[in-house]
Amino acid sequence: MSHFNIRCRACGKSLEHVYCAFCEHCKDALLVTEYHDKLFSEKDSAGIWKYNWLPVHLSSFEQPGPVVYKSEELADELELRNLYIVFNGYWPERGAFIETCTFKEFEAAVVLQNAIDNGIEGLTVASAGNTARAFAHLSSISGFPVLIVVPRMCLSEMWYLESHTGISTFVVGDGDYSNAIDVAKRIAMASGMPFEGGTKNIAKRDGLGIVMLEAVSKIGRLPDHYFQAVGSGAGAVGVWEMCERFLRDGRFGSSFPQMHLAQNAPFAPMVKAWLKGSRSLFAEDLRPELIGEISTRVLSSRYPAYSVKGGVYDALTATNGMTYGIRNEDVFVAQNIFHAAEGIDVVPAAGVAVAALMSAVNSGAVRKNDTILLNITGGGEKHFKDKNKAHMLSEPVFVSKDITDDDMEKLLCDTLKKNS
Repeated sequence: MSHFNIRCRACGKSLEHVYCAFCEHCKDALLVTEYHDKLFSEKDSAGIWKYNWLPVHLSSFEQPGPVVYKSEELADELELRNLYIVFNGYWPERGAFIETCTFKEFEAAVVLQNAIDNGIEGLTVASAGNTARAFAHLSSISGFPVLIVVPRMCLSEMWYLESHTGISTFVVGDGDYSNAIDVAKRIAMASGMPFEGGTKNIAKRDGLGIVMLEAVSKIGRLPDHYFQAVGSGAGAVGVWEMCERFLRDGRFGSSFPQMHLAQNAPFAPMVKAWLKGSRSLFAEDLRPELIGEISTRVLSSRYPAYSVKGGVYDALTATNGMTYGIRNEDVFVAQNIFHAAEGIDVVPAAGVAVAALMSAVNSGAVRKNDTILLNITGGGEKHFKDKNKAHMLSEPVFVSKDITDDDMEKLLCDTLKKNS
């Protein structure tokens, strides 16, 4: 018997045996996992599999979790007394062993295990880089097949571990991340390997919410503030959903952490909509040319989960949240400040979150004694590459966003035969 149900946020209907889908009645609302165990607990299992609030029944492979620690150096720099950092990356000296250097590994692990539990035989995944690395890594470890689709502009993020070079990866040469999502959906239809589903996949969001599970386990309570950079918004929604479960538990606090979500300006559609008090995004803020002006292409989704019921807008509303548009120059400054203070490199997206925290401190949005959780969504890339072999994607299969169905079927056949 399953230890969870899946409920529609709009109509409240409880569903069973649903994988990666919207409620059949409500196309504009996210499904949410409801665990039968209302109290948070940790099992005697390794890594992320110790948590009871995950939509999996088995653990077919190992997956290390995040590391949460109380900052001293960066906290002193910002004059904060209770700054906690959740570090997702490679930093063995701190006990962090995420070899792809991104919290997307938690997403990939839970999605793949959930798919295995549901009898799915393979998945098609769209990515702006980090998710691709994570799924390639877990595909190699678990033996579960994936097809990966990324935009050409994100190829710089596409370094793989040596053992992952056989993963079938398609590159959309004439489009952005959103075009890659469109192509991935078509590849899923042609290949029979379902589309992973993005933010609407409950396993994805619960996997990303692991950072809050580990934080509450270490801190002993919900933080007052939570900082994260966002692209699709899946991670922020997953964290908010975990906070809802903690509030129902009742032992870890009685109010939500205030969510502080940041994007890389000038491509910051969710930030701009929130500041205007709008549930809807604005077309002028989603123009593809704006993506070319930012340093963090992994935050470049033109299909974020903002307006949908249960999405980012609702998370910000429920938590009295704040948003930040961070300029490229401030991203680089924040990365350098974090590295100098904490002694580890962080990816640009994490620099966006650090810059948002610095802005909040300067504006007085957070107080010195507040308990703050800063999500470093990726770090230790340089540290990892100095010690291990990592390869750029050497033989990408290029496709056009306008590829015909016939050409796609032939390309799939040839690619899968080559990598089999």
